[in-house]
Amino acid sequence: MPAVTERVTILLRDAGVAFEVLEHAPARTSEEAARVRGTALEQGAKALVVRADDRFVHCVLPAHRRADSAALRGLLGTRRLRFATREELLAITGCAPGAVPPFGNLFGLPVLLDEALCRTEVVVFNAGSHSVSIAMRGDDLVRVSGGVVCRFAAPA
Repeated sequence: MPAVTERVTILLRDAGVAFEVLEHAPARTSEEAARVRGTALEQGAKALVVRADDRFVHCVLPAHRRADSAALRGLLGTRRLRFATREELLAITGCAPGAVPPFGNLFGLPVLLDEALCRTEVVVFNAGSHSVSIAMRGDDLVRVSGGVVCRFAAPA
């Protein structure tokens, strides 16, 4: 089990939440992941790391939506916002793009969660690997992440 995946499972066990580990063919996009997992795209959660001025922020949103950069800039109080580069992502999380789990607290990052995740009964996400996912309750994801719930996702 990859190191980040193990850290995620330890975090969830320590929090006392129910979850299921799913091993599957490698998937690099949300659409591919839903297909190989046999789940609806709307159940997926994707994690993005953005750089706002001189700080990084972990943003988690439903897989079938996109991050609204204007909304994020407003929430973060910045005019400059960009996605972390592949190199920055690897240095911060130890994960390749598309494999980052939704727990920025594992990496010392502040977490923003789109409010739609609160209404998703079962959420499925990559857990540090393109071939390992975790399924768990959406409300547990919100609680364990320690993030701030807000609105920043828009239709894709």
